[in-house]
Amino acid sequence: MLIVLSFIVISCSPKEEWTPLFNDEDLDGWHIYLKGKENYNGWYVDSGVLAFDPAGRTVISNADLVTDQRFTNFELSIEWMISEKGNSGIFWGVKEDTSYQHTYETGPEIQVLDDNWTEYIEERGDIQRAGSVFNIIAPSRIASKPAGEWNHYLIHIDHIKNEGFVLFNRVEIMRFPVNGPEWEELISNSGFKNMPGFGKEKTGHIALQDHGNQVAYRNIRIRKLM
Repeated sequence: MLIVLSFIVISCSPKEEWTPLFNDEDLDGWHIYLKGKENYNGWYVDSGVLAFDPAGRTVISNADLVTDQRFTNFELSIEWMISEKGNSGIFWGVKEDTSYQHTYETGPEIQVLDDNWTEYIEERGDIQRAGSVFNIIAPSRIASKPAGEWNHYLIHIDHIKNEGFVLFNRVEIMRFPVNGPEWEELISNSGFKNMPGFGKEKTGHIALQDHGNQVAYRNIRIRKLM
């Protein structure tokens, strides 16, 4: 059984100032993976919220949204709200290349999920619960709020110190390596072991997943680690 604890961890890594990744007005700075900016295919902006609704699709295909910029060592602060029985995710280290059809072929994912979706959790396990490094590392604690409420992630990725961690609603739920033998071993024991490009990129795009469910994001900010 997962135990809920609440405490705050303060990182001592030098950081730059926070920079918005979303301007609250439009999708400037973002594009659809491999397809560009001509058709955002269900992604839209409303009242300072970046949202996805599958009913807004004009093309029947998944459309992950990725940053125009690429990042290496950073902290990402992002709020998210998922629909009932909804699923999405936040990726880092995504390589945008026609050799890879999907963002998940290269980028690890921090899972976004309705944690009250009991059937999903019972079938897939904690390794796919909200806050997990999807299908690789389960969160150590449950920190999620119900579907329809805002949650917050602070995602820390530092390739110099080989350190990643996630604060979920101010609760530290995991620490993990982001490169090297320990990281490679985690991948080799996961469902991504047969994806040769997975988890290899130290510099890559950040992506928000279209998993076919309504999801919303806001207050998306990043700061580079020095």
